[in-house]
Amino acid sequence: MAKIVGMDVLDVRFPTSRELDGSDAMNPDPDYSAAYVVLHTDGGPDGYGLAFTIGRGNDVQAAAIRALETHVVGRDVPTGAAALGDLSRALVGDSQLRWLGPEKGVAHMAIGAVVNAAWDLAARIAGLPVWRFAAEMSPEDLVSLVDFRYLSDALTEQEALDILRAAEPGRAERIARIERDGYRAYSTSPGWLGYSDAKLVRLAEQAVADGFEMIKLKVGGNLEDDVRRMKLARETVGAAIHVAVDANQRWDVSAAITWMTELAPYDPYWIEEPTSPDDVLGHAAIAKALAPIRVATGEHVQNRVMFKQLLQAGAISVLQLDAARVGGFNENLAILLLAAKFDVPVCPHAGGVGLCELVRHLSMFDFVAVSGSDADRSIEWVEGLHEHFTDPAVVAGGRYLAPSSPGFSARMHDATLRRFTFPDGPEWTETASE
Repeated sequence: MAKIVGMDVLDVRFPTSRELDGSDAMNPDPDYSAAYVVLHTDGGPDGYGLAFTIGRGNDVQAAAIRALETHVVGRDVPTGAAALGDLSRALVGDSQLRWLGPEKGVAHMAIGAVVNAAWDLAARIAGLPVWRFAAEMSPEDLVSLVDFRYLSDALTEQEALDILRAAEPGRAERIARIERDGYRAYSTSPGWLGYSDAKLVRLAEQAVADGFEMIKLKVGGNLEDDVRRMKLARETVGAAIHVAVDANQRWDVSAAITWMTELAPYDPYWIEEPTSPDDVLGHAAIAKALAPIRVATGEHVQNRVMFKQLLQAGAISVLQLDAARVGGFNENLAILLLAAKFDVPVCPHAGGVGLCELVRHLSMFDFVAVSGSDADRSIEWVEGLHEHFTDPAVVAGGRYLAPSSPGFSARMHDATLRRFTFPDGPEWTETASE
């Protein structure tokens, strides 16, 4: 049996702050970064994963991943649900590392990076992209991957099995549809807070011309500026295109309600992260006050338990899971099942380096094997940094094309790693010497 014989972790950073790409009310100068992990095997192929950060602290995230090495190196190479479930349980259940969470923060994101790298490895061995690899598992195998602790008051193992069995009819047809038509995307590229009005208008016009049915604007810096920008966006794209807004946790509950009331005349489709991602009751109060404006949250929700509570409280009407925030594919499967149980559409967070590449697999798998629906669903899209991946995300006509290469699409080009590894890569040493 092939073994995992080594694990490399790199601190990879991209200087996106130079052009204010990714800028928002809480993060004005992000450098999109990845704590990048490679699982080496003695028989090939290797497995690749990452945790996304926005610059400073990426070294801390990389160190957390390295702390998991003793759980990984020496294991048999995972090839199916049983081994992938065992690995996840071993990492989440570490009796000492667990104290750093439990199941939250840097330690949990490190687990997600390693678990996703293991899924990448298993899918490469199977010769399938992860979305197809998972969609071909039986409902019983999929349920075996999920940790139902703390969930059973909202979702039992039997209910999860029923959801997956109900989605079995039509799997083949949905696979064919995804491979033919792709999956709906929406564009955040026009909306970064640091962009000028002229750039916003130009990129919004381009997004509509490119076939996107929704764009998203960052808000929360200054109310007068937000009203002006929202008015410009609505005038630019017309009434038929959705315009979502994202406050990136900027407001208290009362401020969120007041601010969004001012933006309401321009028909915002949803307000994303209006307040702290941990404030379940705050989200519920905002949702009640602002209806029918949707409330969306998820990119900073730290685990399946928080998602359970948001759904139980009726606090969100759009669930935005993140491929690299929670404990990897296994926990995201639990979150997808919760969303299906509560009949809430999943519109994943993406955009950060590698997130578009990863999360398309989760949405396509959800459509094929979990919810069986793509109604009211789309995946975030942001231009840039895709060229650094060997299997880059591609959007055409406003839709993500289905990845066909084996794996989870997390592998970066060797030239990228050489140039952007921090602090010794040329991108950083040459800048420091200027």
